[in-house]
Amino acid sequence: MLQMTLAMAIFGSIGFFTGKTGIPAAELVFVRCICATLFLGFCWLITGGHKVEVWRKREVMQTVVCGVFLVLNWVFLFKAFEEMSITVTITLYNLAPIFVLIIGSLFLKERMTLTGLLAIVICFLGSVCIIGFQNFTSLSDFVGSGFGWAILSALCYAMTMLVGKEIRGMSAYAMTFIQTAVGIIMLFPFMDFTVFNGLSDSNWLYIVGTGLIHTGFVYYLFFNSLRQLSTVVISALVFVDPVVAILLDILILDFQPTLTQMAGILLVFGGIISTIVKQE
Repeated sequence: MLQMTLAMAIFGSIGFFTGKTGIPAAELVFVRCICATLFLGFCWLITGGHKVEVWRKREVMQTVVCGVFLVLNWVFLFKAFEEMSITVTITLYNLAPIFVLIIGSLFLKERMTLTGLLAIVICFLGSVCIIGFQNFTSLSDFVGSGFGWAILSALCYAMTMLVGKEIRGMSAYAMTFIQTAVGIIMLFPFMDFTVFNGLSDSNWLYIVGTGLIHTGFVYYLFFNSLRQLSTVVISALVFVDPVVAILLDILILDFQPTLTQMAGILLVFGGIISTIVKQE
């Protein structure tokens, strides 16, 4: 439980670190994928997990697809951090479980309960309060804004969960190794390596921290504790992430949400928590 709590608390500071790196979202995710592939690949090897790994073609393909959605999720999340506050970004990002409910009901023929439907309505109203649509004159304006990137990030995270939930034979280390390796291959053609020129020592400290600490170390703690905890405990501890992110944003970065945004944040998290409690 301590490992999971620490992992979520560290991940909650990723928005703060992202703003200090001095490089664009895609390049930061590229560095993150490299660090995670090396770090978790090393852990996978020294634990001997590679020797007993069960490889199935279907699961490998599912993992590759998961990797595509995971990387897009990271890129969109970091682009949202570039455009707007951490608090608003993290709140919208945590709509992912609601998108899982919607997609599962529409395309996977999963039964939508009254609680799930109510949670969707509550989260939608909360999102409207947070975003407000009076500032957008077109759909392209919305998509290109931080709000659009945050929603896209949550959608990609939801797809990662949906595609990956049937992968049972492959270890967590192997899954993440493949996913982050996919990220390296996927992003390499789009990299502008000139953005790394002229960075300060502080920039590099935050870049390496985001790669090694927020990806490698955090995922190690997460996977090491995941299978030893009940789903109820995991569902509760996941909320350490947004709480830390919002506190850092308000206390250190001086973000001050409007009353309408605060009401929207409470509605979103209320809807998500009610869904999780009902599922348990």
